[in-house]
Amino acid sequence: MNAPQGEYAFAKHLNAWLRELGKPAPRWFAKWTPGFLASYLGVWCVIVIIALTMPNRFLQPAVATITVTLGVLGIWRFGWWFTHAIRAEYFRRVKWPPMRRAASALWAAGWRPRRVHIQMTTYYEEPAITRAVIGSILQQIRRERIPTSLWIGTGSAYDEMIIRDFVETHGADLPPGMAELTFVRQNQPGKRMAIGLILRGMARRGVDPDDLVIFMDGDAVFGGDVLEKTLSMFGADPELQALTTDEEVLCYGPRWIGAWLEMRFAQRRLAMQSHAVSGRVLTLTGRMSVFRARHIVDEKFIRTIEADHLDHWLWGRFRFLSGDDKSTWYHLLSRGAKMTYVPDATVYTIEVIKGSGLERMVQNFRRWSGNMLRNGARAIALGPRRMPFFIWWCVVDQRLAMWTMMVSPLLAIFATMLEPSYIWSVLIWLVASRLVLSTVLFSYARRPDLSWPFILYFNQFINAGVKIYMIFHLSKQKWSNRGNQSTGGGTGPRERFALFQLFTSVMAFVTVLALYSGVLPMP
Repeated sequence: MNAPQGEYAFAKHLNAWLRELGKPAPRWFAKWTPGFLASYLGVWCVIVIIALTMPNRFLQPAVATITVTLGVLGIWRFGWWFTHAIRAEYFRRVKWPPMRRAASALWAAGWRPRRVHIQMTTYYEEPAITRAVIGSILQQIRRERIPTSLWIGTGSAYDEMIIRDFVETHGADLPPGMAELTFVRQNQPGKRMAIGLILRGMARRGVDPDDLVIFMDGDAVFGGDVLEKTLSMFGADPELQALTTDEEVLCYGPRWIGAWLEMRFAQRRLAMQSHAVSGRVLTLTGRMSVFRARHIVDEKFIRTIEADHLDHWLWGRFRFLSGDDKSTWYHLLSRGAKMTYVPDATVYTIEVIKGSGLERMVQNFRRWSGNMLRNGARAIALGPRRMPFFIWWCVVDQRLAMWTMMVSPLLAIFATMLEPSYIWSVLIWLVASRLVLSTVLFSYARRPDLSWPFILYFNQFINAGVKIYMIFHLSKQKWSNRGNQSTGGGTGPRERFALFQLFTSVMAFVTVLALYSGVLPMP
């Protein structure tokens, strides 16, 4: 959706949206309006009609080998995807309910943490967004009556004035010490340094090892009962060391970007619940995660945040620009810490898209994929003995998927060169298979969207391409937030060699598939 003009209109629209999202989401087929159901059935009718009227070219002699390969690859990839879906349903229906009941009973009996510390960084954020974020925090403190320290990392007086004025106005009714506000002005650039300065401030002031620390971003708004739903989990499970929450998204920008982000969050819900069955997650999301303080004030943890780096044979030692959430995750993962996902505690994420939506999409993929690849190699090196095997294999699969995703479209192109009408059979399969996957994702979304089958394939294809590029350019990082930072660029000898590696690897990949398909004659 397009952002309303003017700060007042933006704030009014934002508050209306937050009130709407605060209502219980419709469940299962209650979210399927008659119009959507008719469109959904119409798409299936078109698929069936085309499939029945078009000749089946899958088993033509010239392309039968390609079809078998695509079928085996599809069984593997879709089997893995539905394994996640089954595990997610198991978590949602079997494992999670007793966890929630135990935590809620403990909370009702009066258990509370001694103190909560909220660590948040902000950098020239929209004032309406900042007020909505701080307002949601104060509302939670007022509701739960838990002594809370707000640690705000800033880069200028601009954000500090907005936050201080809002807290003094809307938090005046809170008892002294209930909402302590501390600003930490960073003296070095980057979000990581801002977080590090906050954590060092916490360590100097002194925190109890069993205090709870919330990591959050300056554009993440708490849902109505986030503190109760998350903090109670630590009281009910003494072994739990960290957790992350559900997220909803509001996108101010092109409608297709909003649909893409909503689909991404639906995928996130499914994947997080699948991972949580194993007592781990694959990221402690920076938007909102909660930790026991004993890890937060540890010097190694703080240095991991401030100066996490990778030693690479080509790029040498380079520091990570973003991805602090992956660094905290790796630190706890390497120590065998138990983590989980809380599906009924929601944080609302506000995305303001300026400029090209496609460029922003690719930028996000570069940041997400780069963070995943930079941390994935060392997580794999820990081995399956340091973590549940399923989690270890998920990290391995992330590196395999970027190549396997490219096999199908390339083989389909080669098969079409041998049998021109083959492309229609492939298109029918692509639309039907992605519609099946999207149907599963609809149950994890607030509202279904028929653009998802097409966005899903586009998302997979672009993501795989970006990952392949990034695996050869791990030091190249760009972050449009916090001053549009970038690092690892240039046109020196190492950059040229990385491009040579990328080109030769991709050409070898394409050549092998071309030889296998018969498009190129075997030497």
